[in-house]
Amino acid sequence: MELNLISWNDREPKYDIRDWAPEQEKMGKGVTLSVEELKKLKEILNEMEL
Repeated sequence: MELNLISWNDREPKYDIRDWAPEQEKMGKGVTLSVEELKKLKEILNEMEL
């Protein structure tokens, strides 16, 4: 599982979380988040008791 900051077609960069094959030749399903969405996710995770 990797977290990467990516930009497609000169658009605003977004954070991408997904599985990658060992040599990174193939990617699995994942999720792409804006900076605001990632900040909200961080806030939610920080509030959780683990």
